[in-house]
Amino acid sequence: MKEKKAYAFDKQDEKAIHLFSELGIPRNLAKTLMYISQVEECRSAEIERGADLRQPEVSVAMQELQKKGWIRRRDIKKKGKGRPVHIYKLTASLNNIIKTFENEKIEEINTVKKDISELKELVESR
Repeated sequence: MKEKKAYAFDKQDEKAIHLFSELGIPRNLAKTLMYISQVEECRSAEIERGADLRQPEVSVAMQELQKKGWIRRRDIKKKGKGRPVHIYKLTASLNNIIKTFENEKIEEINTVKKDISELKELVESR
């Protein structure tokens, strides 16, 4: 296996994580997403170290990313017995992921506007 360079968040990454969180994305998911977007592929242990998360936090975030179809997992069999090592790779660009969040937020805004408008009409008709 090739020696991999460890990745650490810089100030821009921290700002992006903060903004993702402000938009309602769980911080652990944002940190996982930012980490995996900066590397070709990685193991969950690398995400744990690089994003400063615990194993269960990474596991939950990876499940969410897989559910959304944004990552792909491949397994590497270990020599001898034991569980295979999971290797993860981002399958969608960060720009496409952000576009998806943008569309979700716009839909939320439109729903809130519609509800407020309907509420005003109900109150005015009394």
